[in-house]
Amino acid sequence: MTVRTCLPWPDKRLRTAASDVTEITDDIRAIWADMIDTMEAMPGVGLAAPQIGVMLRLAVVDGSTERGRAVRLANPEILHSSVELREHDEASPNLPGVSAKVKRPRAVTVRFLNEQGIIDRRDFVGIEATSVQHQIDHLNGRMYFDRLSKVKRDMLLRKAKKQG
Repeated sequence: MTVRTCLPWPDKRLRTAASDVTEITDDIRAIWADMIDTMEAMPGVGLAAPQIGVMLRLAVVDGSTERGRAVRLANPEILHSSVELREHDEASPNLPGVSAKVKRPRAVTVRFLNEQGIIDRRDFVGIEATSVQHQIDHLNGRMYFDRLSKVKRDMLLRKAKKQG
C-alpha cells in the first residue's frame, strides 16, 4: 500500500491541465492503485492524479458505503449532464480544513478508458456524479472553489490561509 502525498495549494500543477493517457500499462495500473490507497486514507470519495503530482488524466471514484468498489478512469469525458442540480459540500486534500457547498448536475454520463484499455461508458448519480465532476475539474486544472462566487472563493482561501 502506497499512500501518496497530496500537493499543497497553491502548487502550480493544480492549475495545469493533465495530459491524455495513450494506453493502459502496468505503470498506469500502479498509479491507480496508489491513488485508491491515498483516497482511502483521507478518507475521500475520489482522487485525480494531478492532486498527487502525476500530470496524467487519471481519476478514481468510490462513493460506495462498503468501499473497495473504486472506478478507475483514464481520460474521462462527460457526455451528458442532468438538468437537475444537486448541492454537496466539497473539499480537497490539497487545501485541507475548508469546504464549500457546490451545485453540480445530479447525474452524468461519462466516457473513459477502463483498466483493460477499453473505451467504457458509465452513468454516475448522486455523490459519485459529484465526485467524478470534481475529479474532471482537477484534470482540467480547476479547483472546486473556482465554481464559487469571487466573494465566497476569497473568503474560503483567506480561511484556509489562516489555518495553514
